[in-house]
Amino acid sequence: MASPLAQFEIKTLIPLQVAGYDISFTNSALFMAITVAAIMFFMTVGMRKGALVPGRWQLCVEMCYEFIANMLHDTAGRDARKYFPFIFTLFMFILFANLIGMTPYFGFTFTSHIAVTFAMASFVFIGVTIIGFAKHGFKFFKLFVPAGAPLALMPLLVVIELVSYLSRPISLSVRLFANMVAGHTMLKVFGGFVVALGALGVVPFAFIVALTGLELLVACLQAYVFAILTCMYLNDALHLH
Repeated sequence: MASPLAQFEIKTLIPLQVAGYDISFTNSALFMAITVAAIMFFMTVGMRKGALVPGRWQLCVEMCYEFIANMLHDTAGRDARKYFPFIFTLFMFILFANLIGMTPYFGFTFTSHIAVTFAMASFVFIGVTIIGFAKHGFKFFKLFVPAGAPLALMPLLVVIELVSYLSRPISLSVRLFANMVAGHTMLKVFGGFVVALGALGVVPFAFIVALTGLELLVACLQAYVFAILTCMYLNDALHLH
């Protein structure tokens, strides 16, 4: 029986070598392209008619739009509206990646790889930091000085705030990566029990059904968590809270 972790293996589909570097087209890259294509199809078809009374598909697109717009406004304020395209793209990319990865016999969840999630988290971290310095200059360092804190504790608190800030890309990436790996591994383990037990595998099969529903919820929840934390980091950069 294959290892439960075999589903996360990166496989080379088209070998490519450029100047000694391996830039092969892999199954991870393929599903990233599929994810982008699925989002474009969802958005384009949903808004193709743009009817005053929306149909089901258009309603789904508008709900996604309103959900992210309201989340960004409530979390980061009106000043963050110009960053809506990035937050919306980030949320939809992670959401579709997680859901496509749940497709039986076909899906590959590239968000289960720390390299992918850390790259996205690092991009968010660097971008937010640049926005903070661009808006406030060196006053951005006030973010690491808690207001009203005792002067004697200030050096310790500044170190704690700085470490907390620098750990953001790590916590943001590990949260998404760990949840995807844990959920898919659990499904694979219980799936192995069903096959091994045969007719007696009714109980683990029932667990698989329940876990699949839970994993679908986690897939959506993790996209939301990644997006809302990005909004919170953006709020810190814009308002130094």
